[in-house]
Amino acid sequence: MTRPAEGPLTPPSIPFLDWLGGEFIIAEAGRCEIRLPMHPHHQNSWHVGHGGVIMTLLDVAMANAARSDHPERPGAATVEMKTTFVRPGKGAVLVAHGHCYHRSTTMAFCDGELLDEDGALVAKGTGTFKFIRKSLATPQR
Repeated sequence: MTRPAEGPLTPPSIPFLDWLGGEFIIAEAGRCEIRLPMHPHHQNSWHVGHGGVIMTLLDVAMANAARSDHPERPGAATVEMKTTFVRPGKGAVLVAHGHCYHRSTTMAFCDGELLDEDGALVAKGTGTFKFIRKSLATPQR
């Protein structure tokens, strides 16, 4: 379950992140931090963090870093993302840090790091995100 972040951005409801058990720690001033307590269902067959979980944490951290300076923007959709896996994601907790280093009126460019509980680098990511209008961000049923 996500919890409210410190700072001006109210974290969006992200059902997949909620299901994983990710927690927003902070989202402000072009930065975002998300913490995930690790459980067996987050692991691959080698019993370390699954690549999809790692990429999800980086994606959400970078996207929310992009929108954290402008909380009125309802969302940021991933246009492109690259992940480099450095070492296995071991331990009880993984922490993703996102940073927006440039934004225009419609796009944001970000980088991120995922660390294990000892602060060792697990993965790095870069991403390009497009800000989306409220009408597109509202779920259609």
